[in-house]
Amino acid sequence: MKIKTKKDRRERIALRQRKRILGTAERPRLRVFRSVAHIYAQVIDDLNGTTIAAAGSTEPSLKDAFSGKTRGGNKAGAAALGKTIAERLQAKGIKRVVFDRGGFLYHGRIRAVAEAAREAGLEF
Repeated sequence: MKIKTKKDRRERIALRQRKRILGTAERPRLRVFRSVAHIYAQVIDDLNGTTIAAAGSTEPSLKDAFSGKTRGGNKAGAAALGKTIAERLQAKGIKRVVFDRGGFLYHGRIRAVAEAAREAGLEF
């Protein structure tokens, strides 16, 4: 795979990480994706190939958490998303996950999602 764009580089890093990361029913994989304006998180059981829970900054249910300067394109919005995904997982009885940063650097919004999910009670 030849790297021509930033997207190619990120996908290559994500594939390299996925060789080592596996989500199970007891400890699913928390996958994070960010675009310029929005951020998304989904929790995946790789053994069964199912999505257990998902959240995105485009959801109407998160509009209450996004007020003022909080939106999907900044760290405050990412933190709100991390808290939301943690609450949804705890409602399903899941407390431990494996974090998959998806080829993005563990910095900024990706880090904000992870820290907010940890503060809300997830372990990883």
